[in-house]
Amino acid sequence: MESFSLILAIVVITALAFDFTNGFHDTANAMATTISTGALKPKVAVAMSAALNLVGAFLSVEVANTISKGLVDEAGIRPEVIFAALVGAILWNLLTWLVGLPSSSSHALMGGLIGATVASAGIGAVHGDVLVTKVMIPAVAAPIVAGLAALAATRLSYAIGGNGDGGANGKAAEKGHRVGQIASAGLVSLAHGTNDAQKTMGIITLALIAGGAIAPGSNPPTWVILCAGLAIAAGTYIGGWRIIRTMGSGLTDLRPQQGFAAQTSSAAAILASSHLGFSLSTTHVVSGSVMGAGLGRKGGVVRWSTAGRMAIAWVLTLPAAALVGAGAEAVTGLGDWGTALVAVFLVASSAAIWKISRRQVVDHTNVTGAGSEEPAGVVTQAIAAVAPPPAAPVPGIPAQAVGAPAAAFAAPLGAVPATAAGLLTEDLAATIPAPASAPRIDPTPSATPASAAVPPAATV
Repeated sequence: MESFSLILAIVVITALAFDFTNGFHDTANAMATTISTGALKPKVAVAMSAALNLVGAFLSVEVANTISKGLVDEAGIRPEVIFAALVGAILWNLLTWLVGLPSSSSHALMGGLIGATVASAGIGAVHGDVLVTKVMIPAVAAPIVAGLAALAATRLSYAIGGNGDGGANGKAAEKGHRVGQIASAGLVSLAHGTNDAQKTMGIITLALIAGGAIAPGSNPPTWVILCAGLAIAAGTYIGGWRIIRTMGSGLTDLRPQQGFAAQTSSAAAILASSHLGFSLSTTHVVSGSVMGAGLGRKGGVVRWSTAGRMAIAWVLTLPAAALVGAGAEAVTGLGDWGTALVAVFLVASSAAIWKISRRQVVDHTNVTGAGSEEPAGVVTQAIAAVAPPPAAPVPGIPAQAVGAPAAAFAAPLGAVPATAAGLLTEDLAATIPAPASAPRIDPTPSATPASAAVPPAATV
């Protein structure tokens, strides 16, 4: 077996930690639509996805070779550089998971590796042609191609099977699409294993080459493939519930026909890219497919504000991870104590992000519940702030008669702060005298015997 140094062992462990975050960060890619349409229960869905991720890790090593042999110059890389790259990728994954944004774990890893490599060996150590052809172009083209394919597939599905809004045929078609959606979700999970698990294989292989443990140009060892597959499967089973909620219902509302079309298009694009060795972002592919499926149904909508936030995260992923990777490399370059300092920073930052996430827990019990609606606009909030207080009781008029119109007017505008309402009520109550007591009048006349209502005739 390969000879290990301490820093090499740290790099391998950190790489597997990244693979774990990649798993729960990208669970939504395979299972968000399946969960949102009700085709599978949340826990069953993530368990199925985890198993297929592990199987997919053994199907190919083309993407791993792209990272370990093609993206950067192996000769100018030290294990500390790879460690710094992983720090940038892990922190970006955790931050975007915290806010529920489906960003690209692949681009986070690429960005961290590029930033750390440039800080260590200069810009010349990055192979720009590989970066453009196998990372940047697929990043732009893949979501567009997958989105158009999902849009066409959705329209074809509705054209053949009807709108599924009622009737026996519609219900049968919807049930059939749910079954097909389970199969397509499994295919996406398998494809995710062939693409994303390989990125960690590639980064560990690159570290082994940099540390002198294996010869340059070697393929990933079997134990690396197994460990990477297990790590991403474990992360997938944990479930990235925050991102599943965003992808499944925060971006658009999907029906089984749309979910089937989106997942089938995603699987085809990911498998083709894995075969060609493209370091593709499965998040970009699935997001494009979901938006295309949302637009493919008549009356379907895409929440463009959510899509806009996702696009911003996509643009920032590579440079943000590169900056963190470069900063981490600058600190590790100071020696062993610098590497230890970066490791402590990574652990502390990860713990802080996890603690913040506990303030509002999202898990399998509420992943399909409320929380995906867009926030109220500025105008709505302004109107709610000046909504009139509830009317004070008026003597002689039932409270329900006064409250009904006011409630009907104020309900859509929002509630008035309790303190303000209380002060106004107290002031009005102080200026209006209490009503005098009045005899109770029974509105329902009692039945009176005729003998009591009419006096008897006088006797002559």
